[in-house]
Amino acid sequence: MADYHGSECTVVHVLRDQLSKDPDRVWIVTENDSYSVADMDRRSTTLAGSLSGLGVSAGDTVLVMLPNCIEFIDCWLALAKLSAIQVPVNTAYFGAMLEHLVRDSGATRIVVHESYLDAVAEMFGKAGSKLDTLIVVGEGISAAPALPDIKLVGYASLLEGMAASAALCEPGPAYNSVASIMYTSGTTGASKGVMVTHAHAYQYAAGGNSLQLGPGDVYYAPLPLFHVAGQWAVIYNCLIREATAVLKARFSITDFWSDVERFGVTTTFMLGAMGSMLFRTTPGRKRTSLAKVLMSPLIPEYREFCEKFGVQVCTSYASTEVNGVIATGFSPPNAATCGRVRSERFEVRLVDEFDEEVPVGEVGELVVRPRLPWIVMVGYWNRPAETQAAWRNLWLHSGDLFRRDEDGYYYFVDRLKDSIRRRGENISSVEVENAINSIPEVLESAVVPVPSELTEQEVLACIAFRPDQSLAMDALHERIAALLPKFMVPRYLTVIDAVPKTPTGKPQKFRLRDEIRPEQLWDSLGERRNG
Repeated sequence: MADYHGSECTVVHVLRDQLSKDPDRVWIVTENDSYSVADMDRRSTTLAGSLSGLGVSAGDTVLVMLPNCIEFIDCWLALAKLSAIQVPVNTAYFGAMLEHLVRDSGATRIVVHESYLDAVAEMFGKAGSKLDTLIVVGEGISAAPALPDIKLVGYASLLEGMAASAALCEPGPAYNSVASIMYTSGTTGASKGVMVTHAHAYQYAAGGNSLQLGPGDVYYAPLPLFHVAGQWAVIYNCLIREATAVLKARFSITDFWSDVERFGVTTTFMLGAMGSMLFRTTPGRKRTSLAKVLMSPLIPEYREFCEKFGVQVCTSYASTEVNGVIATGFSPPNAATCGRVRSERFEVRLVDEFDEEVPVGEVGELVVRPRLPWIVMVGYWNRPAETQAAWRNLWLHSGDLFRRDEDGYYYFVDRLKDSIRRRGENISSVEVENAINSIPEVLESAVVPVPSELTEQEVLACIAFRPDQSLAMDALHERIAALLPKFMVPRYLTVIDAVPKTPTGKPQKFRLRDEIRPEQLWDSLGERRNG
């Protein structure tokens, strides 16, 4: 089982190396098919040739708006072979959020599943959009809307015919070149594109190998491929570690144990919310193939979880910008920790607002320096000011607050940046507020996190109406839901007289978190929060 170093840390190099070792090894299985290393090399080389024929070349950005499907992986590998830049799109995006991503990325081409055609069609012809080519995955290309001056291409046609010459893909991308632009929730406005190099993606995938993944392992983690965890921590990691990845559309409590049995699953990655639901709603099963679980964050009952299901559990902390810098082994000392620093790859400090290191036990912002080149973000796409701010004093600032104990274990405390973590998604409170404030009856709003019973957080919107204006809570919630992706829609609403502010007019959201009582909250799920 190989470890790759330096210039070897690109998916193209890893794929070629694995191809030379065992081309018939099954890398990916889906509901109905299996794909070997050779299959994926062949498919992606053919696609790379076809995309090149459409004018895609090194350094071009290409949007990819696909569900969890084998075509997503085709696109990732093909674009890498062309040294082009993959821009994954959250499939829940539509309207203003999708428009921003299209405009900001500067992409002229988008690969989109037929399910999202209506949302994407609205982007063509928008001010600032450069889109001129629409590549449709699925059978619905004949139903695609007629768009003047737009090239419409069926994805299936790009995989037809003989595979393009491998010479087309030589020598492959440099390990320090940008592989992907991953859009992550902004703190003062629209989402920013994190520029991720090939070396960064490799280290995220293979890094500390907390799961001790290896040949014979079957890794099941139905996380979205448009996020780093799904694409890299699972699919890419299995390529590197000679394991098999199970590609599923989504996580289902109902299907989980039958899938474990059907696929012979040995390893899984689950968000804390998934672990909590599994623990609470399914009976114990100690005699299954499942042996190893990466759970982030750990649920309070993680030891009981291990006992109930006969598994080992580890956890970690990672972000798109800073990579996976902290992890535990299979015996975390408690449910609160994220682990210790992967010190062979990263140098970490906890600092105050002046970037002075804080003492052990005190809370500070996590800042990072890589010990290997190119393994953290190189910057934000087209945002030099934000890049400089993130890298101030030559440390990459995570925006997350931690404390450290005397044994070197790190504990996540809060988000310094104005964002909320909900079931694996980062949500910009500013973007939610902007949507709410566009409703004519609303004067202003403040969006804050509240604890979730499934770990992480839920979204609470505190809303002040204009004088003599109001809306019923269910009607207001329906209006908000029409403006935002589902994962961003607040679960809780409450009405306030005004957003508390400092003398200089800055919102004081901490006061809302501290002062609002559970009985004041309207719950879209029809429940009232327990104190």
